[in-house]
Formats: sequence, C-alpha cells, structure tokens
Amino acid sequence: MASSCLLKSLTLKPLLKPYTCPILINHFSYLKFTFRSFSAAMSPPSLAVMYDQEGPPDSVTKIVDVPAVEVKENDICVKMLAAPINPSDINRIQGVYPVRPDVPAVGGYEGVGEVHSLGSAVTGFSPGDLVIPCPPSFGTWQTYVVKDQSVWHKVDKGTPVEYAATVFVNPLTALRMLEDFVDLNPGDAIVQNGATSIVGQCIIQLARIRGIRSINIIRDRAGSDEAKEKLKKLGADEIYTESQLAVKNVKSLLANIPEPALGFNCVGGNAATLVLKFLRQRGTMVTYGGMSKKPVTVSTSAFIFKELSLRGFWLQNLMSSAKGEGCKSMVDYLLGLARVGKLTYEMESTPFKDFHTALDKSLGKLGSQPKQIIKF
Repeated sequence: MASSCLLKSLTLKPLLKPYTCPILINHFSYLKFTFRSFSAAMSPPSLAVMYDQEGPPDSVTKIVDVPAVEVKENDICVKMLAAPINPSDINRIQGVYPVRPDVPAVGGYEGVGEVHSLGSAVTGFSPGDLVIPCPPSFGTWQTYVVKDQSVWHKVDKGTPVEYAATVFVNPLTALRMLEDFVDLNPGDAIVQNGATSIVGQCIIQLARIRGIRSINIIRDRAGSDEAKEKLKKLGADEIYTESQLAVKNVKSLLANIPEPALGFNCVGGNAATLVLKFLRQRGTMVTYGGMSKKPVTVSTSAFIFKELSLRGFWLQNLMSSAKGEGCKSMVDYLLGLARVGKLTYEMESTPFKDFHTALDKSLGKLGSQPKQIIKF
C-alpha cells in the first residue's frame, strides 16, 4: 500500500506541477532573439558623406563608415552608382535651404543606383534593376541606401548613369517651367539668363524640340565665345553677353525672332532686368534662382504699361501638388530624350574617394567647372 501511494505521488506530481527551469527559459528566449536578429536581411556596411552640424560644406562634411542596417519587408537596398552635387545640396548643408534633413545627416538629394537586395514583401523590382529616388530623397551620398520601395522608380537600363543621376532637379525644372506658365506654340520665343547652367541648357533643347526659339543671356567672362559655340550646338537661336545688351532698345537685336512671351531668371540683379526688357506686352518672367544674390527689380512703367507678370518656381512645390503624381512619367520622357542624344549637358565625373575635390569645384574654389557627379 505504501509503495502504491509512493508510485501515485511520483506519477501525479509532474502532471500537476510541470518542472520549469528559469535558466533554460532564458536560454531559449536568448536563442529565439538571436535567431531573429541573424535571420533579418541586412544591407552591406556603407561609406557616406556625413555632417554633424550645418555650416560650410568643406568644413563640416566627412566620409565615414556606416554600419549595416536592416532591410525590412517593404525596403529595397540600393547600391548607389552616381549622385550629383547640386547647389541645393550645398545650401542644405549650409543650413539656408528651406527644406533640409535633421543633423547628423548624409548629404545628397538625387542619384541613381542598382538594386542590391529586396525585402520579403517587395514586388515589381529585381536585383540589378536601375533605380532612382522619385521624388528625390535625402541621403544619396553613400554607397548603399535602404529605403521603402515607394521611394524608388525603375528606369531603363540603357540610360547613362550620369543622366539618370541628375534628371530630377535640373531637367525636370526646365520642363515644368516651359509648360506651366504660358501656353507656347511653335514659332514663339523665350528669353533666359544663366543659359550655361544645366537648367539653361535643358531649356534650349526642350524649347527646340517644341519649335520654340530661344534668346540666351550669359555673363561676360573669359571663354564666353566658347560658351556661345556650345550653346549654339544645343540649338540656341541667339546668345548675348550682358555687356552686348547695354543698348537702349534690346529688341532691335532680335531680327526675325518674335518678342518672347516667357522669360526665365536664375541670376537676379541686372541680368533679371535684361530678361524683362525683352518680354512682350503681358509677358511673364519666372524666377527659379538668384545666383547674384541681388534682388529682382522692375520699373514702375513696365508694370503699368507692359502689364508684366513676375512668377516664381520651386520644384519642391511641384512635388506637393497634384502634378507631382506625374513626375515618374515626366522623368521617363526626359531620360528617353537623353538616351537618344536629344537632351545633353556638360558634366564631370569624380570618384567617391575624391569627394572633397569635387566639392571644392562645386563651391567655385577652382573657377568655373561643369556639374560634378560622384561615382561610387
């Protein structure tokens, strides 16, 4: 009887009170956590141009190692191939641009890369696809970028990477300014200052495709004759230095070109006044930059008697509007032109390791230089 009771107690107790070992539970929890950590997809480690505080770009930027980050289920990890240094990138680092990331931050706002790896829920993309952030997104000056799939837009693999890297900020600005302010028809004319800028070069070519004549104003500087020849090859109809327009009646220079209905200003000061002088009755001048850091001034008589309109353009506002939804088709159109040689502009590629040399060129320390493109 005693042995029977002992057997009963031995067999029932484990059923009534299972044995639990805190050490073993903690061990299994650790293994579970470790398994999840190591099973998550991770990007490769990266090199990035970072700045911890806003200020002079040549002082506050540095190339640093960035550890691997998790590629979540809706993320795409992109190996960057090329990214430009735009004036707006410099202004963001300086802290004077209206929209900029919180610091510390990685520089760069547009660029092109190749899909390296995909999150488990990503569809419509494959490793090796050529992609750009569309609309642009902060942090393109690094070797690997991980962002949600909604950020990325796949482009034709036949697109030269320099053009895919730069299509958004400058060419798209040119396209929208030509289309958003005045209804232009073949045979009409536009006038612009800053014609040697990339936006200026794009305006010339996009206008030519539409049968629109262009009057172009450039600065007086060494090499202006060479600059004129380059713009002529792009399709510019008339090109003047600012000093050539120091005449009472600039319209007498137009010959067979009609008075422009639309003008573009990226300089300000006297260069903006010259654009206004060319405009016809009820003409419109669109300002999209201020390189001279001088204000736009217009005479009272021009406002009253010519009924001129002064407008402004900022690409960021376009992205916030209904038209921003169509930016991918606009970008595809522009890259299509680039692939067949109908849209071209001067650029210079620099290896990523020489980033600060390219930055010095972009800051004007080494004289007038082409657009700098960082190659990763």
